Amino acid sequence: MNIKLTLTIEQEVVNRAKKFAKDQNRSLSDIIENYLKLLTKEEQKEIKGLHPTVASLKGSFKMPKKDLDYKKELRNRLEEKYL
Repeated sequence: MNIKLTLTIEQEVVNRAKKFAKDQNRSLSDIIENYLKLLTKEEQKEIKGLHPTVASLKGSFKMPKKDLDYKKELRNRLEEKYL
């Protein structure tokens, strides 16, 4: 069950965090939730041996479709970014 949480954070930190989340194609809520899970070691048994940063990303990526052509998708994204 998800609940709403109110936090008080400096505006500049929030602005940078929102930009980071957008760049990662993730929600700020998702990033914060995964970080809190890491801090509280809720998933410690499942993620043994993973670097903390990698462990914090666990479960945050959803594959859009089963037949995704990773190389084609990467090429398209890089072309959008740099061309």
